[in-house]
Amino acid sequence: MLLNHVGRAISLFAVTNIDDMVMLALFFSQVAGKPRGIVRIVAGQYLGFVGILAVAIPAALGLGLLPDAVIPYFGFLPLLLGLRAAWQAWRDRAEDSRDQAEARAVELGVLSVAGVTFANGGDNIAVYVPVFTTAGTAGLVVYTVVFLILVAVWCMAGLFFTTRPQVARALARWGHIVLPVVLVGLGVAILIEGGAFGL
Repeated sequence: MLLNHVGRAISLFAVTNIDDMVMLALFFSQVAGKPRGIVRIVAGQYLGFVGILAVAIPAALGLGLLPDAVIPYFGFLPLLLGLRAAWQAWRDRAEDSRDQAEARAVELGVLSVAGVTFANGGDNIAVYVPVFTTAGTAGLVVYTVVFLILVAVWCMAGLFFTTRPQVARALARWGHIVLPVVLVGLGVAILIEGGAFGL
């Protein structure tokens, strides 16, 4: 039974967090060669995912902390971060590329990454709640532990992709453009798919 829960947890995490892999690679590309930036991104990813679990687990136990109608509005987090990143990329377009990289690295704080992770996980919550409800206490513990281990695996994989020469070159050249586009697109998708403002 325990192995069944582990296998299901791995599958569920992988299916619901594929999009996070792209986001992590983009984030890591913005702090290339800066260990403190990497630590901030990993910490933010963990904080955001713990936030997802902090909503999903009580909801599965019948203690909804956030009304379902509120979750789509978290789409404003990546939307605003994307607009800010776009503004900064436009403002810094004439500056030396090293200065731009340093400026972008400062923008990726723990709370920014956590906010994007949490907002992007709104659909994860909807999937996790029914699974957690039927898993029982032992299963819930297994899911939580496996998920937290896999967050580290996801971070390592995202960092790995940014160290591949072809990927690193593409991200270095286009990352400052792709990041705002992905964040804005993610924010809009969360708002629309969640039915914010009756969309």
